[in-house]
Amino acid sequence: MDPMDSAPPFDAHAYDFFAPPGDAVPLLIDSPHSGRVYPADFVTRVPHLTLQGAEDWMVDDLVGAAPQVGATLLAARFPRAYIDPNRRLDDVDPALLDGSWPEPLNPGPKSALGIGLFRHRTNDGSPLLAGPLTVEALHARIERCWRPYRRALDDSLDRLHARHGAVWHIDMHSMKSFGTAITPDGPGAERPDMVIGDLEGESCDPAFTAFVAERLSALGYSVSVNKPYKGAEIIRSSGRPAENRHALQIEMKRNLYMDEATVTANAGYATLKADLSRLIADVAAWTRKAKAA
Repeated sequence: MDPMDSAPPFDAHAYDFFAPPGDAVPLLIDSPHSGRVYPADFVTRVPHLTLQGAEDWMVDDLVGAAPQVGATLLAARFPRAYIDPNRRLDDVDPALLDGSWPEPLNPGPKSALGIGLFRHRTNDGSPLLAGPLTVEALHARIERCWRPYRRALDDSLDRLHARHGAVWHIDMHSMKSFGTAITPDGPGAERPDMVIGDLEGESCDPAFTAFVAERLSALGYSVSVNKPYKGAEIIRSSGRPAENRHALQIEMKRNLYMDEATVTANAGYATLKADLSRLIADVAAWTRKAKAA
């Protein structure tokens, strides 16, 4: 996949969807924060390079081989700074609004940090936007981006579950190599290579988390579970282990594959991409066996 450039205001193509060329296994990989098509109506007070710091840069490419081993792949095209598909629709800071929101709002800790449904703070906590945004403009973002992405995710998981009687979902992200002013671990905190989040065991069978952690460790990565990231709204929605729907989140430390200052690939990019291909192939094989058990 090639990096995407700036684009006109969004149309219905809010995501890229890649089905396996052959038989699908009950595994879906999604990348909700790697979108890099910046709509013309997204006006900010910061340079483009700062905006890119909010991207999970090229994560969709890093997991791009997933369909070749039978997994389904979904990736957002819009940037998460424009609207975040990993947030609730009511997680909106009222101070961001020019006008009255028509539904009740329930802003959470993410909105308090400026990174709710609509981001209005940079990674260091500085203002991102020039001023409040109209309710009409923000609702248009929901209809053009959030709803199509989440609908595609839900429908794909439903189809896999209906066909196989079970489904496994990995929500892929990247994280800054050190904590910041708007992260749970605080400024300067060093991260492990990989953080697996399963909402403290609520979003999937513990065996799924254990298998993914073991495979990442076997590939040579340091791994933490639920610290500092437990997962957010996407796996909260898709992970219902009592219904044989299992979801977890993976955060990858960015200096494994990129120069964070320049937002360019480093020497580790190809290695990480190959290792993720191995991981997904192993998970795909595991889901086949787990489904049959």
